[in-house]
Amino acid sequence: MGRGQERAGARKGRGQEGPGPGRAGETETENGGGRETGTGAGKGRRRARPWPFPADPQMRLHQFLSYAADMRVALCQVPISSDPAVNLGRAKAALGDAAAAGAELAIFPEGTQAHFGSDLRAVAEPTDGAFCRGLAEGARDHGIALVAGVFEPGPGDRVYNTAVAFDARGDLVAAYRKIHLFDALGQRESDKIAPGDELVIAEIGGLRIGILICYDIRFPEHARALVARGADLVVVPACWAAGLFKEEHWVTLVRARAIENTVWVAAADQVPDRSEPPSRAPTGSGRSMLIDPMGVVRLDLGPRAGVAVGDADTAVTAEIRADLPSLRHRREDVFGRP
Repeated sequence: MGRGQERAGARKGRGQEGPGPGRAGETETENGGGRETGTGAGKGRRRARPWPFPADPQMRLHQFLSYAADMRVALCQVPISSDPAVNLGRAKAALGDAAAAGAELAIFPEGTQAHFGSDLRAVAEPTDGAFCRGLAEGARDHGIALVAGVFEPGPGDRVYNTAVAFDARGDLVAAYRKIHLFDALGQRESDKIAPGDELVIAEIGGLRIGILICYDIRFPEHARALVARGADLVVVPACWAAGLFKEEHWVTLVRARAIENTVWVAAADQVPDRSEPPSRAPTGSGRSMLIDPMGVVRLDLGPRAGVAVGDADTAVTAEIRADLPSLRHRREDVFGRP
């Protein structure tokens, strides 16, 4: 399946911010070169409305106040099974909840297709395979764009750890292969995963969205390169392994990438599937978050499965960068261009 190449149209108009809890999201950009793919298939403003809790007892839904913004973003913190069909069903249910809350973009975890204790070579598919076709169908049925983690066939016995982006029409607009592999703290991701080598920015609904996957968040130059190429929002599908100080690292790193780049960051982590047998493979720690360009945590899902929706508004990023122009103060004459 080819990647969509249609350029986005003009940005959507900005409204006034509304006070109160649950406000989230804003973004702005720096211009620069670099590969990008995308579509201008954005939707109009919608207000959140009440909805029932999902039937799945592992899922909890969170509702937040709505206000005008460039994009409403849903964090879909779902448990990941070894069965791709189960995971696809959970993803579609979460898309329905996100759409009911007025979200225009849903972020899912790394490896949404199957948890890391699975036979990844057996479940890996091209981006036009059955799992991705199901994601595209869910996006199209609910009229909502998404980013989710899948596994593509790779060289030899390895696979690619990939994040795919579909627009609200169900068209594939980007596929990013994880660059930094987690060979640390007793894990050897590179034994099963082949690394990617290309930065990716997807254009969805008038926003430029840079993609990181999990361990990439520990490399500040990666996020900086995305922002230097114009990313308005950095999304981070993750399966953050539990361990000593790991949750503290996660929160600190996600906030740091937002602060140092004065950019919105939306990070979606897995939570363990309690119906699966115990595994030494990572199963996620929760704490999916939406962080504003000042590093304020606008959404935090904690340790339980659920869907939360917040707003991303580039006008706030512009205001913050006017007061805190650290990106303009970079010494490229000393450190070079990112």
